[in-house]
Amino acid sequence: MSGPRGLRSAFRGWRADRPFWGGLLLALGGGWILLTMKASLKVVLRVGMQGLAGYLLPTLMVLLGLLVLFHPAQRLFYSLTGVLVSLGSWLTSNLGGFFVGLLLGVVGSCLAFGWLPDQEPRLSRRARKRQAAAAAP
Repeated sequence: MSGPRGLRSAFRGWRADRPFWGGLLLALGGGWILLTMKASLKVVLRVGMQGLAGYLLPTLMVLLGLLVLFHPAQRLFYSLTGVLVSLGSWLTSNLGGFFVGLLLGVVGSCLAFGWLPDQEPRLSRRARKRQAAAAAP
């Protein structure tokens, strides 16, 4: 298992065992909000409660996104906390990163909450055709 195909196959196997897109979107939402906090003062709408919560909540979003990725057994707690923190960022940091970070965080948390570990991986269209051809007499 060496070379790019082996690495790609290993990454796909790792990704299939966790709510990958949910954790990634949650972390990206937190990163986006942190980037908008560094915007120039002409663009900044609202920094929030003395600025501390404006930096704390997006940092928690990034942390929760990474925890969803690397510790999927506790995804329900992390995703519920991620939704609350994402919605709280609307009040504390530039309207949730001008709504982009807020939406990424909420959608990512919902994807992580809805992920089920016992689902079989989705087969590609090509693989389904091969299975149908092999099953047909």
